[in-house]
Amino acid sequence: MFRKLLTLNQARHVIQRHFKARPLGTEMIALLSAYNRVLSESVTAALDIPPFNRSTVDGYAVKAEDTFGADENKPAKMKVCGIVNVGEATKIRLAGNESAEIVTGAPIPAGADAVVMMEDIERKSDELCVFVAVSAGENIMKAGTDIKKGETILRTGQSLGSRETGVLAALGITKVKVYAIPRVAVFSTGAEVTEPGRSLSSGKIYDINAYSLSTAVQESGGKPIYSGVFRDDIAKLQKVLKQALTCADMIITSGGVSVGPTDVMPKTLDSIGEPGVIICGIAIKPGKPTTVALIDGKLIFSLPGHPTSALLIFDLLVRPIIKRMAGIESRKTLTVKAVTAIRLFPAKGRRTFIMVKLKREESGRLTVEPVPNGLSGAITTLQKADGYVEIAENQQFIDANEKVTVHTFKNLINA
Repeated sequence: MFRKLLTLNQARHVIQRHFKARPLGTEMIALLSAYNRVLSESVTAALDIPPFNRSTVDGYAVKAEDTFGADENKPAKMKVCGIVNVGEATKIRLAGNESAEIVTGAPIPAGADAVVMMEDIERKSDELCVFVAVSAGENIMKAGTDIKKGETILRTGQSLGSRETGVLAALGITKVKVYAIPRVAVFSTGAEVTEPGRSLSSGKIYDINAYSLSTAVQESGGKPIYSGVFRDDIAKLQKVLKQALTCADMIITSGGVSVGPTDVMPKTLDSIGEPGVIICGIAIKPGKPTTVALIDGKLIFSLPGHPTSALLIFDLLVRPIIKRMAGIESRKTLTVKAVTAIRLFPAKGRRTFIMVKLKREESGRLTVEPVPNGLSGAITTLQKADGYVEIAENQQFIDANEKVTVHTFKNLINA
């Protein structure tokens, strides 16, 4: 097949021209099933939180003005009219020089505007001696202090974690409207690839990519549909791809995209629908043989079989699209500035991504050095790397002790 190498930016533009990534739809689900789901509409509070004035301490509800001037030598004296417990309404209404015992979280009775703590009183039968003066509102959490009725508390596009779920539960919400999860079919190709769990015969390797890519799909907000491992057989791959198109919103394959006699994926993709292959090779390293097709309005990413290449291309091209389909706002990768420990060379004429390891010197300077990428099939490069350094197509090298930007794979607390 004729292969025209595109730059990375050209590849992105081609994909955007053929496919507009947007949320796939919405659904209403139970709050207890909404972990990590993305809100498709903002949530407005239908009530105040707390919904009533409540005590923040154990003590006695009083009128603040009745305590003015009170001290240890001249306590304010008042009558105790009852007790207010949590979880129950109270009919107590305080008049002048009256008080009510109250526990933390209980509603403030009518007529009271402050609470005196237990350690600042002395009680004898129904008479209370208060040894400190309190001001209006002291030791009271007023209704709506936390959340006000009508306030927008969560917005469209927010992911639901434990804190967000707690806020929704506080408002009495049991169902939320969220974006649908993109379904992504994932499978590997190659005569040498065997599914984990099966016996490994001579000349075979276990399937790495379908598992790592499936996890990457989950990280991006999608639902992976693991479809297995298949030989480089056009008829078989045609059947598998057509079946995946009926149940998935996107397909990701790995292997079969280079220039060998068994690299049949581009030809297979062009045979199952229109417009077929829209990208067949990108001028980058690693990831040059990356192939992208559009069939029945759905994207098919055929990634290289090299595990490092497959995951890097996923991060550069696939992850942002899945996130947009899931309604997740894409954020730029975390970057740090560092200094190169040695000279870094790109592949001639190709945008190059060099996997690097970060190291903090005793002086405090942050340095990077490349992680050996091994030969085709090496599986530990990304696991050992903290991130990557990008070198442009027209740049000859990055010199030693030169400052670079490192795109990190995760939040590095101490770099």
